[in-house]
Amino acid sequence: MSTAALRRHTVSVRFPTPTRPPGPVSVPPAWVAAAVLVWIPAVLVADRAVSATVQTLLGVGTWVLLVAILAGQDGLVRAQTAVVVVFATVVEYTFSGWLHVYVYRLHDVPAFVPPGHGLVYLAALALGGTALVRSHARAAVAATVVAGAAYAAWGLSPLAPRPDVLGAFWFACLIGFLLWGPSRLLYVGAFVVVTYLELVGTSLHIWTWAPHDPTGLVAMGNPPSGAAGGYGWFDLAAVLVAPALLALLLRLRARRPLVAVPARTAEPVMSED
Repeated sequence: MSTAALRRHTVSVRFPTPTRPPGPVSVPPAWVAAAVLVWIPAVLVADRAVSATVQTLLGVGTWVLLVAILAGQDGLVRAQTAVVVVFATVVEYTFSGWLHVYVYRLHDVPAFVPPGHGLVYLAALALGGTALVRSHARAAVAATVVAGAAYAAWGLSPLAPRPDVLGAFWFACLIGFLLWGPSRLLYVGAFVVVTYLELVGTSLHIWTWAPHDPTGLVAMGNPPSGAAGGYGWFDLAAVLVAPALLALLLRLRARRPLVAVPARTAEPVMSED
């Protein structure tokens, strides 16, 4: 064996692949999307006239569902979902709790909202990963663009209850994600899930979007027509940040000793033989 070949062989043994995150992400099954599209509207219907205490219980149930679904997913999907939950929670408390871009019924951030964002991500991932969507990927992307453009145009037209400039901007973001995003079908799923849930939530008056952004310059619909484009930033953060996060966790785990030895038994133990 040559010196170069021996060096290559040694490197492959010293740096095994388990310290790296897995490659292609496994897609949640289609029933996950169905469960989310039933559970979240059910929670929103229940939240129409309940107290903050009951709202907290709805949050607990949403967390239980999220954890139960994640138990059957691989590490990368779990990491992506965690990134979405953290990112979305910061956005919620900033843009709702502080800036009042949109306001919830009890003027709080309901307990079911942070885990709900994780469920929305899983539903979008599951829907975009179905065999039907994957086998008709170009048609699915084209249909998303056409439907999103029609919705955004309606939001800017006199037919809309109020002007929706933010929706048109977010639709432009969605186009960018579909053109250059790392996972186009994820954004197809997000368009369906987010648009549906925004229409349900605002129609039930669980949350209401302000007529303008905090500057007073950007008009917003209730909901903004291109809300899925705004949500796409959560998806992008998940896709980009999660692999690095998972790699870091795997490296930290690889550095941990296999067996923890208590301090009092640190000295060698002599055999009685």
